[in-house]
Amino acid sequence: MFRQQETNPHFLPLQNDPILEFPSQSRHPQHEQPPRRSTRTRERTPHSPSSPHHPTQQGVPPTYHVEPPPQRSHDHTSTTTPAGLIPADHSIPQATPPPYHVAAAAAPPQTQYTTQTSRRSRRPSLLQGPTSQKTRPLAWLIAAFCALFWIIVIVGGLIILIVYLLFRPRNPKFDISAVTFNAAYLDMGYLLNADITLLANFSNPNTKVNVDFSYVILDLYYEKNFIATRYVEPFSLMRSETKFANVHFMVSQVRLSMGHIMELKRQMDSGRVNFEVKGLFRTRSKLGGFLQYSYWLYAHCQITVTGPPTGILLDKKCVTKR
Repeated sequence: MFRQQETNPHFLPLQNDPILEFPSQSRHPQHEQPPRRSTRTRERTPHSPSSPHHPTQQGVPPTYHVEPPPQRSHDHTSTTTPAGLIPADHSIPQATPPPYHVAAAAAPPQTQYTTQTSRRSRRPSLLQGPTSQKTRPLAWLIAAFCALFWIIVIVGGLIILIVYLLFRPRNPKFDISAVTFNAAYLDMGYLLNADITLLANFSNPNTKVNVDFSYVILDLYYEKNFIATRYVEPFSLMRSETKFANVHFMVSQVRLSMGHIMELKRQMDSGRVNFEVKGLFRTRSKLGGFLQYSYWLYAHCQITVTGPPTGILLDKKCVTKR
């Protein structure tokens, strides 16, 4: 029998394991069963960061360090060595595996989602609460002025409403009670001369308000043509009082167009001559003895009279408004 030298380092005995001796057998070496492979030492393989079974933290890959298997000493001495084993005094240079070093994987590049998230985090949020700021004294002054203004407006409106409900003021009325058409003739065929007298009626319909007429002027028109004017002296009207005033219009050398001259002749022949009277009044109402206000009044009257020399009032229509 001969001893076969083992060349596989995995089949070498460990340092702490005893060397076993077996009796020699007459079996041929080629029929011998090879010894089982030792599985005591397993190499630890690092897991890939991209493995689906071992997820790693996003952005920071894990770092692995695998130590090489410990070197085993084979300095065992034995006097007897069974067949098929390496004698104890025979040493074989063991191939030392290179150390395993797994370098730290480089950080993966930032994805589009990560970049957008970082940009959004740097942007100012629209839901942030308003920062506290001190109010300027000018703003307080403007606010106080606006508040005072609205208080005055509201109080003034309430006062006017109360006064109106208490006194119920109404506008004075202007009317024409009578008209006398004394004369009318044409000089040189186109210049009008006329004499007209009318009785004006001024009335105050208020029961608690006095009215003063400080400016009164009346104008006379024929077919939209101004022919005469008259000023009336100022006067006053007490509560529910009516006053009459004789207004004498003298028309002198007023030029009319040929159309208007022909129309005037036709109206005088028919006995119905049309005139217009317009009035402008400056009045002042006195509410009791402590409140008064002034305003303008406008009067417009359309009158129809008969022909001269005994022309009288046939029809009238007067309107007075502010």
